[in-house]
Order: sequence, then structure tokens, then C-alpha cells
Amino acid sequence: MSLALVTGGAGFIGSHLVDALVASGHRVRVLDDLSTGHLDNLAHHGDRIEFVEGTICDRSICDMVADDAEIVYHLASRVSVVESVAEPERYREVVLEGTRHMLDAAAGAVVRRLVLASSCSVYGDAPPPISEDARFDPQSPYAAMKAEAEEACRAAQVSTVCPRFFNVYGARQRADSPYSGVIAIFRRFAAEGVPPTIFGDGLQTRDFIHVGDVVRGLMLAAGASSVGRGEPINFGTGVATSVRDLASLIECLPPGFEPARTGEVRHSSASTVQAWERLGFRAEIELASGLTLLD
Repeated sequence: MSLALVTGGAGFIGSHLVDALVASGHRVRVLDDLSTGHLDNLAHHGDRIEFVEGTICDRSICDMVADDAEIVYHLASRVSVVESVAEPERYREVVLEGTRHMLDAAAGAVVRRLVLASSCSVYGDAPPPISEDARFDPQSPYAAMKAEAEEACRAAQVSTVCPRFFNVYGARQRADSPYSGVIAIFRRFAAEGVPPTIFGDGLQTRDFIHVGDVVRGLMLAAGASSVGRGEPINFGTGVATSVRDLASLIECLPPGFEPARTGEVRHSSASTVQAWERLGFRAEIELASGLTLLD
């Protein structure tokens, strides 16, 4: 059985990917520093997976975990626009330099491909539907570091592909942090009977994609012969939903409003043409249905 390395594998998306890899018969090694991930997300696997606690900021650890891996799914990152504005150097260290460490480690091992979890934030305020050839226009240090990490993938001595995630949601998404995904936060407020706070006027739109679709896309990206040179591939649904409409779908109380936050884009939804043509990937879970899978 081939070995798959998942960095950030104790986190929200990473742990779902681990589930799918184990179910498909892969041996799995997880690297996670547990700064945001939780071992509880992996506990049901017992000793069927190998877990290494450590950081991608340590090149020697990257070398160790990449050894004998066939595929590297590089999901370890910091993921908050707001936090990145406050701590830009931390984001450079983790998002960019950590990716460079993993690329170098992969090139020195037997890794066949590294799949980088990138972000739609690299597009900034590009008009939707956003295609992969839209120019980079990062609005935050987080987005800028993801853009540079992609460029590092395209210059690497190992096969790479760069899925750009739109707004991912699903079970295990944390709601106990100001940097959590909006769906997790709104659901918590709805359960507590507390009106949510919307930053801006609530008419800003996002493309919400279920984690199950993202995991399926990642595994397709790992094996597709049509990619391998750091190609960006949008992982979204192509459907734009306003934050106000999202709050209504989740049955929140009438929200309060505060000024929009620095670095956040106004509208975002994906063109899904390249995902279909290159990977045969198309999101299958509609938002209304996906929200029922969280219970």
C-alpha cells in the first residue's frame, strides 16, 4: 500500500481527508502541531495511522515525514485573513516558508506529487465567476503568502498541483474561535439563541463548498495525469450566497452589523470549468443539503 502524508491532518479538512485515504486502503502519516487541530479528530483510527506531532517550520521534521511517502497533501497552514493582518511575519513563516520546507523535503524523497491546499483569496476582488487565469490581487498577508506558496510549487523539483479552496464547511469545523468559518459561527449562535454579528452589510457573497467534495477533489488531484506543474484548480461550486442569506438558511436570529474587516473581499464565486476538464471534478453537495449533514 502506498503511503500518503497529510500535513495538518488533525484539522478540519485534513482529518476528513485522512478518513477517506484510510477507507481507500492507503497507509497514512499525519504531521500536525496541534495548534488548531485536535487528536480527537483522528482518535477513531487508533493505530491504523501514524501521527507525528511537529511543525512544517522545522525542515528536519519535514524531511523525516516525507521519507517514503508517495503523495504529500500539504494542508498545514494558518488560515485567517484577520490574524494575518495582525501577524504577517507568522504567516510568512508558516504559509510560505513551511511550504518551501515541504517542497524541498518532497524533492529529496520518493514523493510522486505534492498537492498544496491554496485559497481563492489570491484573487482578491476579481469579478465572479472567477477563473484560474484571473490575476493575483491578494488583499491580506494570508492571501499574499498563499500566492507565493503557489509560485514556489510551480518552481519546485517535484510534481505539484494547487487546488484553490473557496469557502469550505462541514462537520468538525471549529466554532470556538474568532477565526472560525462563518457557517460554524452562525450555527453556534443559532443554537445559543444569540443574534450573529455580520461584518459589513451582509450582501457580500461567498461560494460555500462541502468538505466531502473538497476531499474527493484532493484525491483526484493527487492522481490526475493532466496536472503536475503547479496548476491552480478552483474547488468551489460556482454558486454565490450572500452572508445575509446564509444566516437565514441557518435560521439565525436577526443579525447585528459592524464595519467590514480589513482584507476581506466583497464577492467570490468560482468558475468550475478547469476542475471538470482537468480532474473530472464537480461539487455534488448543494449548500442546503450540506447544512443538514452537520447535525
